[in-house]
Amino acid sequence: MAAAEEASRPFAGLSDVSISEDIPVEGDISVPVGSTRRDDEFSTLDEPVKETILRDLRAVGNKFIHVLYPKRSTALLRDWDLWGPLLLCVTLALLLQGGAADSDDQGGPQFAEVFVIVWFGSIIITLNSKLLGGTISFFQSLCVLGYCIMPLTAAMAVCRIVLVGGSGTVSFAVRLAVVSVSFGWSTFASTAFLADSQPPNRKALVVYPVFLFYFVIGWMILTFSPSQ
Repeated sequence: MAAAEEASRPFAGLSDVSISEDIPVEGDISVPVGSTRRDDEFSTLDEPVKETILRDLRAVGNKFIHVLYPKRSTALLRDWDLWGPLLLCVTLALLLQGGAADSDDQGGPQFAEVFVIVWFGSIIITLNSKLLGGTISFFQSLCVLGYCIMPLTAAMAVCRIVLVGGSGTVSFAVRLAVVSVSFGWSTFASTAFLADSQPPNRKALVVYPVFLFYFVIGWMILTFSPSQ
C-alpha cells in the first residue's frame, strides 16, 4: 500500500487542473469528406444501367483505337476485359459461315473451329509467355491477343465483299494483299503491347507462337470460299 501511494503521488495534483474557457482550443477534429467523395465517384452500385453499358462500350472502343494505332502502351494491360475479344471472335466465326468446306453440315464445325483456334491458341501463347518468365497476367495476355484479331476480322469482312464479284485471279490477289496487311498489323500490334512484359533474351520465343497464331487465322480467311 505504501508503495502504491508513493507511485501515485506525482499525479495527485492533476485532478484539480482545469482548462479555462477563455483559452482557445486549437486544432481540427472534423472528419475529412474528400475520401468519401472519391469513393462515391468510383462506385457503380448506384449507377444507372445505361451509364454502365455506355462506359463499358467506350472502354472497348478505346482499346480498338489502341489496336488501330499500335504503340507501346499499358492501356490494354491495365484495363483488360474479354468483351472485345468475344465480340471479335463471334463476328469472325459468323463471317466464316457459308463456306464451301462446311456447306454439307450447315457450318457448325466451322463456327466451333474458330472458337477453338482463337481461345485455345490464346491460352497456349499465354502459358508459353508465363513459362518464359513474362510478367503479364493470364487475362491480360488473352485481352491483348483477342483485341489484336480486329485487323483480321476487318480483312474477313473485306474478303466477303470481294468474293461477291467472283473468285478469280484478281480476287485472290486482292484478298492476299488484304490478309497479308492485316496479318502483319495484328502481329505487330500484339508484340508492341507484349514486348515490355517479356525478358529481353526470350522475346523471339514469345513472338514466334504469336506469329503462328495469327498466321493460322489469316490462312483460314484467305482460303475461305463461299458455297455455290
